[in-house]
Amino acid sequence: MLRIAASLLILMSVVLPICAQQPTTDASTPLHLLKPNYPVPYGLPKPAEVSSVLDRIYRYLDSVTPIGFVDDKTKQEVTDYSKVDENTVLKQGDFRIVSYEWGVTYAGMLLASEATGDQRFRDYVEKRLAFIADAASSIKKPSGNYADWEARMPLRNLIAPRTLDDVGAMTAAMIKAKRGGSRANVQPLIDTAIDHIMNKQFRLKDGTLARNRPQPDTLWLDDLFMSVPALAQMGKLTGDQKYYDEACRQVLSFAKRMFNKDKGVFMHGWVESMTAHPEFRWARANGWAFMTEVELLDVLPENHPSRAQILKLLREHARGLASYQSGSGLWHQLLDREDSYLETSATAIYTYAFARAINRGWIDAKAYAPTTLLAWNALTKKVNDKGQVEGTCVGTGMAFDPTFYYYRPTSPFAAHGYGPTLLAGAEVLNLLKNKKFEINDSSVQLVQQ
Repeated sequence: MLRIAASLLILMSVVLPICAQQPTTDASTPLHLLKPNYPVPYGLPKPAEVSSVLDRIYRYLDSVTPIGFVDDKTKQEVTDYSKVDENTVLKQGDFRIVSYEWGVTYAGMLLASEATGDQRFRDYVEKRLAFIADAASSIKKPSGNYADWEARMPLRNLIAPRTLDDVGAMTAAMIKAKRGGSRANVQPLIDTAIDHIMNKQFRLKDGTLARNRPQPDTLWLDDLFMSVPALAQMGKLTGDQKYYDEACRQVLSFAKRMFNKDKGVFMHGWVESMTAHPEFRWARANGWAFMTEVELLDVLPENHPSRAQILKLLREHARGLASYQSGSGLWHQLLDREDSYLETSATAIYTYAFARAINRGWIDAKAYAPTTLLAWNALTKKVNDKGQVEGTCVGTGMAFDPTFYYYRPTSPFAAHGYGPTLLAGAEVLNLLKNKKFEINDSSVQLVQQ
């Protein structure tokens, strides 16, 4: 028996390696069942997994965005806001809690609370908006050189705005919070911001919101998001149609000059004096525009005369953006240049806006839900164990050459990635609740309901 067993072992040691060397052929196995080597998770995300990513981001942000003032010289906390002076600064954390990026983050926290039922996200917003509102109402102007002090005032962007970046995203978030029951006294700040957008911001002769940099009379695609959602939310808050009218006018005016109908995406910048416009299709700016279309439609009355045009633009933009999604699920820094790097914040914005548009019935779920779920799966690989969002392009101006965009740095401390990722996860949760999906013949498909 021992000899037989030994012989069998010897035979197996010879035969098995030979079998292992046999190629997998269509005759020996169903090749369509071979497991692909996907670069990111492929398939259907589980709601618990999505919530876990949101929780990880929340925990990180809550720990690195303190509330309050300190004296920059003595390092002592300033609790009497009436004594805020030129030496007073916000407590230092990883991010600025009154920036436009943080306006998006507050909106993301609010939506995450709504989607998950977790009050912590809403409390995050409430605590910070209450501090901002109380401090802003208590800060007193000095009797001396007001202009010099204003430049160093810690809440200057909200109290004395100069640009759309100063107020637009923060104001949209404040109005959302107020509509959701916030007790923070943000109305004075809202009124200041809306007055700036409606009456004080520089415009072209036809009324289109503009800047005088880097060239005179320049349109920045980013400015759609820095103005229109706040105006739209003000329309919803007050019921005054003039805010809806102005919001729609801006979107359509920008689109007339900057939207490429053949490609279905926007250029980043447009200069009135240029006879030719180099079309650098920067991903995040397209994201701001895409999210603006969704945010506007969310509150725009069904019978508004411009609604059909805005909806048509959204659908054309969705078609164009989907065509540029990479095989990894992310989008490139310059959408149509595949040798530019894959960028996180734009991908997050698109994920949110696609999911929101599907959930509202504005775009075809069968066509775009697989794109959206793939994008979310790719995003999850960009959120590290600490809850930091990696691969986000830092703040970016405007250029008319490609190198500027290709080599913009990325950083987990680029604040632009956090709000969009919170929004994306929250709206994907809603998508998973609203629609049913399956793996059909190895691919993600919407189940007909």
